Amino acid sequence: MHQDMVMRARVMLLSANVRVVRGGEGLWIYRILTPVEPEVYGSKLAYVLVQASASDLVRDLPERRLALLDEAVAVAKALSPANPYRDKVLAKALAARRREVEGSAAS
Repeated sequence: MHQDMVMRARVMLLSANVRVVRGGEGLWIYRILTPVEPEVYGSKLAYVLVQASASDLVRDLPERRLALLDEAVAVAKALSPANPYRDKVLAKALAARRREVEGSAAS
């Protein structure tokens, strides 16, 4: 990972002054920082990915929604079982993925 990108992501995170940065900015920040510190940022990435899958930007793109949810599940599963947020974000990601798959099958 390029250290300038990591530093920029950290600065953006600090300047955001919120608990979880959402939207495209949050996706960028947490995708950069999760490989560096997965136990710190992985649960936030999974959470933001689930939110992004419900965005109007991907409303008509079922493959993209599913890809976001698959990424969320993978990130959540990669967290240590000792991570206090793992079970919650994994359950949320799996439930959203299940709804997406069931919704696509019904269409």
